[in-house]
Amino acid sequence: MEHASSSNLKRYNHLIGEIEATYHEASLKLGISDSVSMILYTICNAGGSCLLNDICKQTGLSKQTVHSAIRKLEVQDFINLIPVGGKAKKVVFTEKGAVFAKSTALRLIEIENNIFASWSQEDVQKYLELTERFLLYLRDRVKTL
Repeated sequence: MEHASSSNLKRYNHLIGEIEATYHEASLKLGISDSVSMILYTICNAGGSCLLNDICKQTGLSKQTVHSAIRKLEVQDFINLIPVGGKAKKVVFTEKGAVFAKSTALRLIEIENNIFASWSQEDVQKYLELTERFLLYLRDRVKTL
């Protein structure tokens, strides 16, 4: 007989996997890699520019993957890297990059915003609170591994 918490964990993991697969499908349909999609998304969420280090933190991608994708975006003239002191660099959309982001990552953000707009404010807040609580507990317990 399966324990209820085991069943919940299986359902949770299935949902996370399906969500990730759906984002992958979106990237394919938009004609970009998952890493480029996540980087563009992060820059869009930050208003068109953000620190390179923040992209690594917020996407969960390895530094090597981020740097490789950033180099490609830079060569395509979608972004500029601007030194902001020490080793820190800011990633900024070029005009061409802003147009590209509008046809890719911003379309995905619009879909997500429409989903949240279709939910009650109470449901949105509860979803975010529970997700954040899960993340905080998970981080705390991973430290003990």
